[in-house]
Amino acid sequence: MKIHCLQHVEYEGPACIPEWAASRGYHCSTTRLDLKEDFPVPDDFDLLIILGGPMSVYLEDRWPWILQERRMIRQAIDSGKVVLGICLGAQLIAAELGGSVEANGEKEIGWFDIELTTEAEQSLLGGLLPNKLTAFHWHGDRYDLPSGAVRLAYSDACNEQAFQYGDRVLGLQFHLEATPGWVDKLARRDEDQLVDAAYIQTRQQMLSPVEKFARANEVMKKILDRLVDVAIGTTHDRGQENRLWN
Repeated sequence: MKIHCLQHVEYEGPACIPEWAASRGYHCSTTRLDLKEDFPVPDDFDLLIILGGPMSVYLEDRWPWILQERRMIRQAIDSGKVVLGICLGAQLIAAELGGSVEANGEKEIGWFDIELTTEAEQSLLGGLLPNKLTAFHWHGDRYDLPSGAVRLAYSDACNEQAFQYGDRVLGLQFHLEATPGWVDKLARRDEDQLVDAAYIQTRQQMLSPVEKFARANEVMKKILDRLVDVAIGTTHDRGQENRLWN
């Protein structure tokens, strides 16, 4: 099983994801877009994970590689690969599928509850999350649901927190992969964003209690296991198709 992550900046890496992959015996690789590394091609991975970052999808003139990344995401989707987008990653998927991305009314930074929609039970998240879950957030933008996608979750600050497109594409606006070190690095680097606001916590609030991270990571691992199951099923189905036609 080959897992590949698209990483946009040094300080928003895959967090708990490589540990999960290693524990399952999967190969996990990363493309650092901030270092201008080459994009992978669909044959390089079974599961593509697009990580977060401080970029805004609608400001592609500042980051010209965003358009190239979107083309690569489209190629992965059209190739039938399993694709997971996290925060910026979810916004990139939504934009490429025809949804819009814009500034959210409130920045959401810290641990806040998300709630699942009734449609989530029949989705890739079905049975994996409680109806209400405390998740880590760090975003100021939001996406509009692209045509054909199903809304799976929402929060008080942002009406769009998760979506599914088809049976192999999942977008999460929140960070279940976050670890204490990952959050501490981000909070120290972007401390100027931690202003007094309804949905912005202090660095100390974000880092305590540490049990929040373990609970979120366990849910992330369950989601990743589910996506791997889908990828394995996809590979098997293609093998069956090849045998039928050859």
